[in-house]
Amino acid sequence: MTEVKEDKTTYENYLPCGHLRGLCPRSVGPQNAPLNEYDYLADVPGNNETTQIVEVQFKNTRKGFYVNSNNLTLVKGDMVAVEASPGHDIGTVTLTGRLAALQMKKANLRAGEEPKRVYRKVRDVDMEKYHEAKAREHETMIKSRQIAKSLGLQMKIGDVEYQGDGNKAIFYYIADQRVDFRQLIKVLAEEFHVRIEMKQIGARQEAGRIGGTGPCGRELCCATWKTSFDSVSTGVARLQNISLNPQKLAGQCAKLKCCLNYEVNTYVEALKKMPGRDVVLETISGSFSLFKSDPLAGLVTYTTDRATAANLVTIPASRAFEIIAMNKRGEKPDRLDEDKTSAAPVLTDLAEQDSLTRFDKAKRKKKRNNKNRGGRDRGPAGRGGNRQGQGDKQERGDRQDRGERKNAAPAARNNAAPARNNAAPARNNAAPARNNAAPAHNNAAPARNNGAPARNNAAPAAHNNAAPAARNNGEKTT
Repeated sequence: MTEVKEDKTTYENYLPCGHLRGLCPRSVGPQNAPLNEYDYLADVPGNNETTQIVEVQFKNTRKGFYVNSNNLTLVKGDMVAVEASPGHDIGTVTLTGRLAALQMKKANLRAGEEPKRVYRKVRDVDMEKYHEAKAREHETMIKSRQIAKSLGLQMKIGDVEYQGDGNKAIFYYIADQRVDFRQLIKVLAEEFHVRIEMKQIGARQEAGRIGGTGPCGRELCCATWKTSFDSVSTGVARLQNISLNPQKLAGQCAKLKCCLNYEVNTYVEALKKMPGRDVVLETISGSFSLFKSDPLAGLVTYTTDRATAANLVTIPASRAFEIIAMNKRGEKPDRLDEDKTSAAPVLTDLAEQDSLTRFDKAKRKKKRNNKNRGGRDRGPAGRGGNRQGQGDKQERGDRQDRGERKNAAPAARNNAAPARNNAAPARNNAAPARNNAAPAHNNAAPARNNGAPARNNAAPAAHNNAAPAARNNGEKTT
């Protein structure tokens, strides 16, 4: 039997928990809820021993911090029963250890408020009550909307959440103004026989509870990580040179997108290095006013007319400051942009010079030539010979027609002069004669097909006979 050598690297790639190093399954947990977090300290030895704080998440984005006073072994994704008033609630553990304590500090809980306790891990009996309570949420929301409408309250009930034991219900509503819902709470308590709690939320919080995908292709920030919502104004869009289009600036909550605030500080710092909007640059050719600026690229565009975009010139911000300094000294440059002594080399792409279908066209021509060659090479008396003979006859006929036209031109001009000098009716009366001359041309067509001699004989007869009948007899025709 061969001995199997143990590789040290095999054991180095594994954690004490038995999983591979890297993405720990304890850190990820379930991904079926919004505001999901990655606990990157979950695989650190002794992480849960540092603190007893545990973060528990309930329906949608509602979270709370609890104390693991019973020293339960909790891992991200465990279902636990926690303290509530009254009764108990059921949620999912999302963070444990040091990271949960940091999140609790970030949440800014009220001073002197102690976190509630974690009772136990859920049992089968707890899960049965939990599912029964969750099954009533949608029906309760529909009935509560009807009751609020009957009472004439200007509010929208967006969601209803039952406590894990079914003794309490939280109604989330949206209202533009303050609403007196004391009568509504009495009616709801009589209807559903539970304790009622009303919570007002904003449009952004409602979008986070519902979830969705933004125009950037990612999941909404309010549904993944954003918990605090700062005010957003249209001035933020102006600083970033974004067009004030409400359809593009508004998110799914019908409010201005929160991501407009993400890069404002960068634009503010960049604008400090740009020339002011009221500064006018004086040159020998004229005055230039600021048209637009690109703070991140450090470019400014000037125009000769403040109202319209006329004679636009784009220069770096450093060049603009140079001209401003020259104007303060009473100097004016020849031109706004810098003099370019040597032109920059133009990079050409060889692939753009020729068409991508140039080879297809050549193949088509070859196919056509092959078809024509196949018909010509049938024999000496085939199409090739007939075509050459017809070409010679056509050339001789064209030469003879040219001579006849030259001889007929003086006569036609001399004969047409009296008719022109007479009156307009003579021209009008000549129209039937011209129409009568048309059969002469039509009759001459078969003669052309018979050969060159027939064409030469037919052409004089057609032209010579038609012209006198049309021009000389035009005055007598009625």
